Amino acid sequence: MSAALAAVVIASDGSPLGAAEGKGSDSGLPVPRFVSLKADRVNVRRGPSTDQAISWVFSRAGLPVEVIAETVNWRRVRDSEGSDGWVFHSLLSGRRTVLITPWAKESESVPLYSRDSTSSGVVAELQPNVLGDIESCDGEWCEIVVGDYSGYVQQEMLWGAYRGEVVN
Repeated sequence: MSAALAAVVIASDGSPLGAAEGKGSDSGLPVPRFVSLKADRVNVRRGPSTDQAISWVFSRAGLPVEVIAETVNWRRVRDSEGSDGWVFHSLLSGRRTVLITPWAKESESVPLYSRDSTSSGVVAELQPNVLGDIESCDGEWCEIVVGDYSGYVQQEMLWGAYRGEVVN
């Protein structure tokens, strides 16, 4: 198979699936990339059009989602559970947020440290699916804000920042 054929697979609805990593053809921004939801109610559709059926509705502003494909006005997004669908671009924000270990059991908390070291003091214990704002990430640690608390979490414990990704 040639590299050109491997780059994009077309779904039955005519939309691109799993586009090769690179720049979005319409936005010029990286694909894939993380963004967040602007509103408390965001329709997720089967295809990139208001004529397409609504598959489900996100109901949590600030939730991180991963853009995995795009058209001029639509972004194909994936959530932390792996579900994907199409969202109108103006309902997404470049603001970076994270979920704490959405894959973990409810009883497994994650420490929020005062510094980027496991030997520093623990500011808070964060439960799975807690939503936080990213201040920065250095590839191993992210400085985040959760409510009135701020501190550092190991990047591998977060959904909304790629492992090794630097966020300023």
